[in-house]
Amino acid sequence: MRDVALCVFAKPPRAGEAKTRLAPAVGAEGAADLARAFITDTWSRVTRLPWARPILASTESWPEGLLPAGVEVWQQGEGDLGARMEHILLRALEVCPAAMALGADIPGLPLAHLEAARATLEDADAVFGPSDDGGFYLLALRRLPVGAFANLPWSQPETRARTEARLKSLGLTVAHVAPFFDVDVPADLERLEVELNAGRIQAPATAAVLATLRRPER
Repeated sequence: MRDVALCVFAKPPRAGEAKTRLAPAVGAEGAADLARAFITDTWSRVTRLPWARPILASTESWPEGLLPAGVEVWQQGEGDLGARMEHILLRALEVCPAAMALGADIPGLPLAHLEAARATLEDADAVFGPSDDGGFYLLALRRLPVGAFANLPWSQPETRARTEARLKSLGLTVAHVAPFFDVDVPADLERLEVELNAGRIQAPATAAVLATLRRPER
């Protein structure tokens, strides 16, 4: 039974617009290529989960040919990240008993983290996957009060702590699964390469792009 609407938040991977903080290390085109690979690896992973209804939560329409056939795309709408997350997650909870928000910048995320989040929802209203930068790479919910994400700091070291405190203040019980890291800046990309080269995580599309970007020029 597909009882979790698993919403992957992403924007079209255009040069100069996608993963711009990686551009100093790999250039604008390289950053866009990596963004495309991140989405490919993430989507490949979530579509293997028999309990998930995968949904691409997009900032805008995607150019033809960039997405596999049959991908369900929802528009995030207007406002800051909190408003857009609320819009998507409330819609998701209308079609499934649980909803999960996931970034597209965690290409090597083990499936075990997603399985653990779903299992933990049996005993909690909300489940965070903490990221090392103070945010969260995953948020799973069984209910969401309207306005829960209003006026919260996004992309800040206190983002997860403040979001968690807000949900608790609204009467939700909160739990956590294992932390992981998003790939936002060149140092994150270096960490990703180390993990891929050591075989500790798998992200074949991302690994292929990195191999091309790191290939010496002739």
